[in-house]
Amino acid sequence: MKLRRIKASSSELSSFLEANYEDMKQYEGQVQEIAQRVREKGNQAIFEYNQKFDGALINEDNFMVNEAEFEAAYDLVDDEFIFALRAAIDNIEVFHARQLRNSWMEADERGCILGQVFRPLERVGIYVPGGTAAYPSSVLMNAIPAQVAGVQEIAMVSPPGRDGKMNPYTLVAANELGLREVYKMGGAQAIFALAWGTGTIKKVDLISGPGNIYVTLAKKMVYGDVNIDMLAGPSEILIVADDKANPVYAAADMMSQAEHDVLARSMLISTDEIFLDRVEEELNRQLETLTRKDIIAQSLQRYGALILAENMKQACDAANLIAAEHLELMVEQPFELLSLIKNAGAIFMGHYTPEPVGDYFAGPNHILPTGGTARFYSPVSVDTFTKASSLIYYSRQGIKDDVDQIMKLAMVEGLGAHANSLRVRKED
Repeated sequence: MKLRRIKASSSELSSFLEANYEDMKQYEGQVQEIAQRVREKGNQAIFEYNQKFDGALINEDNFMVNEAEFEAAYDLVDDEFIFALRAAIDNIEVFHARQLRNSWMEADERGCILGQVFRPLERVGIYVPGGTAAYPSSVLMNAIPAQVAGVQEIAMVSPPGRDGKMNPYTLVAANELGLREVYKMGGAQAIFALAWGTGTIKKVDLISGPGNIYVTLAKKMVYGDVNIDMLAGPSEILIVADDKANPVYAAADMMSQAEHDVLARSMLISTDEIFLDRVEEELNRQLETLTRKDIIAQSLQRYGALILAENMKQACDAANLIAAEHLELMVEQPFELLSLIKNAGAIFMGHYTPEPVGDYFAGPNHILPTGGTARFYSPVSVDTFTKASSLIYYSRQGIKDDVDQIMKLAMVEGLGAHANSLRVRKED
């Protein structure tokens, strides 16, 4: 397998990044149809799509996970998983607790007070991919920052398997966090149910969590009716490596993202062309040992790239252009490069910090901006689940001092009623 080779200084890099993964328009009609049916038929539409897409017979009686199902899930997972899960929960809670903002107020000498009041959202929906796969880490990364923020109501949704049951690892993760409103549904229909409500489900204020292209398009459609965390695309990794980097590590880390999806993007930048050759050799060697090698091979051949830079400054400039979801600085002195990095979802520092450390355990959130949106998006955090209100209190002396200037600004904009609301106080 030969990977695409690109020079960091060339226009080819920009062309590579601008190439569309898929024409999303071909899916929009299907998502619109799902939206219409959920609006018209509510739960019944959900049950029909559960059977159509997941092969599961879901009805009013088994739609929401019951206590017996939570308890039974523990018999299907091992103690080592529970131990690791609880350790991850502790790390994620500690990290997100540091993000909490305090409301503040400040008074001036006239007794006027300005400030901000931070409040949690009241009700949120979290989407956890499922079906045949298990994503307990997505339960943690969605629910923990919401709980730390103080959200009182969390409705979790995840697709059932063909047997009508939810993945036991996902259920155990939900139970460990005390989630009790858990519904068996996935896809675009789940997003519409959360956004608009059904006979069973109350509408939420925000929907968080990654999904496939149908989920992403549905989130795009409901934005404005509710808030969303972000529009997530296929996963991606970029590694910036120096001449001390280990090609075995670099190849393994590229494939850790490539196995997600044939659309995943795995890239490596180095100043050493021989190193790029060695990484390519390692990719071919390690690929044969991996269970998802067909997906990995397709992903690397379609969206993988080995990028040659003239120096580390140029490598970091290219990294900022790419604005990757996951950026590994696989260099001897990563903190020396940190000031040059402007755009990245999460930055993994040094030779011993592979991306899966962040995916599962370290503490920072793994729901990250993709497709170059790290230029303006941030990871999911406590802020995702909070809102701020500005606080303004003017004293009698304060309005007396400032009334003429405020009236002037209102009159310039031609808003006489604005000015009048000030004038009546001035004349009083």
